[in-house]
Amino acid sequence: MIHVRAVSPPDLTGPVVDLLAGDPSVLNLIVQPAAARHPDGDAIACDVLTGAANDVLRALRALHLDSRGSIVIEPVDMAFVGGAAGTGARKLGARTHAPVWDEVEARIRAQGTYAPSFYLYLVIAGLIGAVGIVTNSQVLIVAAMVVGPEYGAIVSVALGIDQRDGRRIHEGLRALLVGFLLAIAATFLFSLLIRACDFESKAFSLGVRPVSQLIDSPDFFSFAVAALAGIVGIVSLTEARTSALLGVFISVTTIPAAADIAVSAAFTDWNEVWGSFVQLLVNVAVLIVVGTGTLRCQRVIWRRVAARREKSARR
Repeated sequence: MIHVRAVSPPDLTGPVVDLLAGDPSVLNLIVQPAAARHPDGDAIACDVLTGAANDVLRALRALHLDSRGSIVIEPVDMAFVGGAAGTGARKLGARTHAPVWDEVEARIRAQGTYAPSFYLYLVIAGLIGAVGIVTNSQVLIVAAMVVGPEYGAIVSVALGIDQRDGRRIHEGLRALLVGFLLAIAATFLFSLLIRACDFESKAFSLGVRPVSQLIDSPDFFSFAVAALAGIVGIVSLTEARTSALLGVFISVTTIPAAADIAVSAAFTDWNEVWGSFVQLLVNVAVLIVVGTGTLRCQRVIWRRVAARREKSARR
């Protein structure tokens, strides 16, 4: 269920209220004439069953409520509605669990913002990854994966491709390029310091580098894990499952690969530099392609579910 707050100009309030009141999936409808300021107008609030939210929001936009007034959407974590929602839920059927696409896209757009902290997190994640590589610590590699914010940019690019939004694609790819270059540069300088002061672990200096070798050896499994993580990442975003999304962060070798490029360059291991570079490109490219495909597939699947439900309702 979602909560919708809207401000409507007086001449539009009638059609809006008629639309909402006539939908059994809309609950707790409240209208307060002339109660809103900035923008001025009538305050309207209601709760909408999740499965009907896409249709209701689309209908409100068709009335130009978003441009002439305003619409705010909030998720409802808990509600006690008794039997009030029964009719609407029965009408929706399987659509009860459909994603609210406006909410999903807003969530992705929020992650696709590139404040200075985005680049700072990438740099810090690269430095943590470097320590994990030179000390052969898998725990620190996982920590670097969790800190890295790059998945937000990757999924933003996927949304841009899905919506044919060139500006979003360009901004996301530029943020990834600049961010990874900054992370690699900072990590390279840090790695030079480690080498100059002999801070690396004894095993690493002797060539025993299981963590680095795992990162700089792209293979079929690198592709498979990135593809699976891309699917899970988009599904977790559409269903707001943060635990699954965290699993994606610690599944893909993006930050560790960037860190290994810098560490290997500082220690003049050029084969490892190349392997890590390929690993980084494979993971980013696969995540973008699979993310775009998963978004489109989910839209198609839920459209077909809705069409099937409407067809059966007419019989």
